[in-house]
Amino acid sequence: MKEMSKAFLIDTSKCIACKACQVACKQWNGLPAEKTKNVGSHQNPQDLSATTWTLVKMKEVESGGKLKWLFFKDQCRHCVEPPCMMSASVDGSIVKDEDTGAVIYTKKTKEENFDDIMCPYNIPRKDKSGQMFKCTMCLDRVQAGMLPACVKACPTGAMNFGDRAEILALAEERLKAAKATYKGAKLVDVEEVNVIYLLTENEDLYGMIKKPVDMSVFV
Repeated sequence: MKEMSKAFLIDTSKCIACKACQVACKQWNGLPAEKTKNVGSHQNPQDLSATTWTLVKMKEVESGGKLKWLFFKDQCRHCVEPPCMMSASVDGSIVKDEDTGAVIYTKKTKEENFDDIMCPYNIPRKDKSGQMFKCTMCLDRVQAGMLPACVKACPTGAMNFGDRAEILALAEERLKAAKATYKGAKLVDVEEVNVIYLLTENEDLYGMIKKPVDMSVFV
């Protein structure tokens, strides 16, 4: 990981589930809308797909004897050491931009034979051709000195983006402030990913996926 690498901070204590990030991702990347149906939840669509690269997940949970809404913007974490890239067998199918830390999937992913791609967060999705898709960190925007579209669209400051060192410092500052209201507030997977979450409750309440990946197979 280079000193210059970029990172996100997603502060769930400030998220209002407006979905501006979700819409901005679709607009900037030219991704089509998906046909959805009412399943009794405001969350739509119900899962990520080859044309939905970020999704605001919504859960009503009981915590401390009270019902609460929890909002969670799911997306690729742009891992510091990406298991998906390490498990790729086709040269150039999954690459890492060394200047930003962005993990990028190319058209060559359709040549891969991934039965179960090694992603601890269950993020990538295939289209009908077999090509895999996920968040790109809006690499084209970032390389032009712009913010990722989702960050630019966020109206509450729940999303932040910048040099990793600056984001880590901001994360600690935000965590200290959040703990004054949310005693269980925590930062998640700080050393492993470039998309850092500040959660106000335990990960399991958000339905946050974290599958174990045996990294020893890459040694």
